[in-house]
Amino acid sequence: MNREELNWLLQTIKDAKNAERFVLAQYECGRISFQVMAEVARKRGWINRRANRFLTTASRHSTEYATTGLPIAIA
Repeated sequence: MNREELNWLLQTIKDAKNAERFVLAQYECGRISFQVMAEVARKRGWINRRANRFLTTASRHSTEYATTGLPIAIA
């Protein structure tokens, strides 16, 4: 699933917490990349509020992006 498809699906979810859980679940299932998750989260303002949650998830699932992509996504 790419960013455009994910954004289209997120338009149908009214509750912000449910949308955030949906994105995190899609990442954990391997349906979206860490980069797509981080871009959507940053665009919707989830990174600032829950940076530790995304950091924990990223470090558990992706060593490739945990050291290079995440500091850029949070900044």
